[in-house]
Amino acid sequence: MQLEFFGAAGEVTGSCHVLRVAGKTVLLDCGLIQGGRKDEARNADPFPFDAAAVDAVVLSHAHLDHCGRLPVLVKRGFRGPVIAHEASCELVAILLADAARLEERDAEYLTRKLGKKIKPLFTFEEGEQVLRQLRPARYRQKTEVVPGVSIRFCDAGHILGSCAVEVWVREGDLERKIVFSGDLGQYDTPILRDPEPIDRADVVLMESTYGNRRHRDRDKTIEEIGEIIARAGANKGNILIPAFAIGRSQEILYQLGKHFDEWGLERFRIYLDSPMAIEASKVYWDYDHLYDEEATNLRRENGGMPLLPNLKLSKTTEDSMAINRIRSGAIIIAGSGMCNGGRIVHHLKRGLDQTSTQVIIVGYQAQGSMGRRLVDGHESVRIHGMDVRVRAQIHTVGGLSAHGDQDDLARWYECMENRPPVFLVHGEDDSRIAFADYLANRNGARVTCPAPGDSLDLAKL
Repeated sequence: MQLEFFGAAGEVTGSCHVLRVAGKTVLLDCGLIQGGRKDEARNADPFPFDAAAVDAVVLSHAHLDHCGRLPVLVKRGFRGPVIAHEASCELVAILLADAARLEERDAEYLTRKLGKKIKPLFTFEEGEQVLRQLRPARYRQKTEVVPGVSIRFCDAGHILGSCAVEVWVREGDLERKIVFSGDLGQYDTPILRDPEPIDRADVVLMESTYGNRRHRDRDKTIEEIGEIIARAGANKGNILIPAFAIGRSQEILYQLGKHFDEWGLERFRIYLDSPMAIEASKVYWDYDHLYDEEATNLRRENGGMPLLPNLKLSKTTEDSMAINRIRSGAIIIAGSGMCNGGRIVHHLKRGLDQTSTQVIIVGYQAQGSMGRRLVDGHESVRIHGMDVRVRAQIHTVGGLSAHGDQDDLARWYECMENRPPVFLVHGEDDSRIAFADYLANRNGARVTCPAPGDSLDLAKL
């Protein structure tokens, strides 16, 4: 009865942990490592376990750093079920199809450039195989994963269908309850409900992405966005928003619609330049029973979400290329969220050297990513083999993050009355260490920051 820490132990991306119970092996997530080229090259490394011997995967939510290595697991022999929330199953299908196309396109480009055959990390067909292994579940529905392991999903408030996972493990007469936080959202954010409280656990495996900071107050965040939009209007520039296709894109559109008159958005052309975000938005529309009270009331009163009459959906490459001819008055929401690829890179290439351009960073930027370099204030970034000067104004708007901050994380943990021991993952070390100290001082919690390869004997808890 053992929990082994593997991916996202000391870093934010690549979530993956191994649970061994009664001769069975279950993974909690199987995500892509994201960041710089060296980081992403690790996705092709061998797993520290036999993929064919894995009996099941429990997926917390549909972001690539949690599900994106599933096709690699399948390619290497995994044939068991992947249990995920029913909304996550639909979003995973969108994500993996897009990721596979990018992998295949990049492999073709490198093959031509290097003059030798380069294989993609996974193909579209291997991504399709994952979809055949998905098993949908609902919130608060207890499900047996394998003999000796049962789970129940609770709303994590991070993106649509995101889950904190209660895991019951049994071996003989011995039973333990693990709670895996997945990624936890902020409290009081639009569209989604707050993270759901869990009353107790024997041990908590918990994310710590923003364990060392507090996000800006939401009202001040809204005020800040309004000021950025006003500045773009006065400077006659464009606004570029690198946004994750699932979660951030939908909230940004929600906020733009809600504050349309207040922010004077009628003078802008607004583009959702992401086929994946367009598809994901349709899934969000279909799962209105997961909305919070405010979004539910808005949909009921308006017959839909707040309207953006000047929103244009850019589905094709030609649509996206046409946007680049616009020199001012455009708000462009495009992926990828960390600026490592996708359509946002082309917009940044043309807009970063313009002082009139405003770039709004709304999500976490991994070490090594271009988004991180922009946040860290680099004077230039390399795009498509060219050095591009950064003269645009870069705004980091943490209040729109999909991740809870230090106080949100502590609030969720404090719902567990027995204050169980905590193992912090999914955070860089400075964030983990700061949050470990914060929890210990605030609650007397026993907190550990495991390294990859460390393991916990659950029988000894």
